[in-house]
Amino acid sequence: MRTVTLPFLAVLGLFGVNTARSADLDYDYLRGADYDPIPAPVIDWSGVYVGGHGGYTSAALGSKGALQPLIYRDSHNTTGESDFSASTLLSPPSRRVGDMSFGAFAGYNVQFDDFVFGIEADYTHFGRMGVSNDGLARSQISAAGMYEVVNLYGSTATRVNDYGSVRARVGYALGNFLPYVTGGVAIGRARIADATSYQNYGFNLTAYNANLSGTPTYVNNFGYASFNPGAPYSGTAFTALQTQSKTKVVAGVAGGAGIEYAITPNILLRAEYQYVLFNDFDGHKVNLNTVRAGAAVKF
Repeated sequence: MRTVTLPFLAVLGLFGVNTARSADLDYDYLRGADYDPIPAPVIDWSGVYVGGHGGYTSAALGSKGALQPLIYRDSHNTTGESDFSASTLLSPPSRRVGDMSFGAFAGYNVQFDDFVFGIEADYTHFGRMGVSNDGLARSQISAAGMYEVVNLYGSTATRVNDYGSVRARVGYALGNFLPYVTGGVAIGRARIADATSYQNYGFNLTAYNANLSGTPTYVNNFGYASFNPGAPYSGTAFTALQTQSKTKVVAGVAGGAGIEYAITPNILLRAEYQYVLFNDFDGHKVNLNTVRAGAAVKF
């Protein structure tokens, strides 16, 4: 009996020691040391930034009144103007052209709580041209028995080389995102080229009919380069030509909206829509719609 008891007591003693040691262990020690997560960087939108952009620009080009002064140079002392109002007749349709555009921008922001106020200047190269033309012919027999004709043709071209804007910006910070609206003034460079041809001619139809009936009568006529009294309808009319070509610096307004995303506190990406409307110049009208993406570095 004593032989069995001693080994049994020894086993119980060892078990008790191990149990006590296990009870004294710190479970935090077994899990490893505590650590604080790295906080996400807080974006401060204030500061100067510089970047570049690229996208697509669609230009609506109109020239409804561009040809009127050129026609009037030739028509103002003729029956074409007094009887037909020739200078007001041509109306080339508007044209829309589109292409890739690219440029650069720079600005400065100030942040108050979640609101961001700033000013930005940008430059965009476009370089596309739209061409439009119109022509017509009209005739009438006047009360004096004159058969009169006016023939008109005109062509007009507008090319938007490049443009820039200076705009105010207002945005609302949503963490790494900054949606914003923008508006200001725009200045652009455009090249215009207009050309017209004008014919105004006629003859005394009463006298011509008298000749056909056997009564010799002089046939009065005007506006011909060559005139055949026996076949006046096949005569060659004189054609007056006018052209103009010039580069214009034009002003207008610009507005739009966009959103920026801060990859880091100093690297920004953006997507933006911009609308530009220029004042009329020499009868030409231009407005631009641009969608573009950009990237900038903030200092």
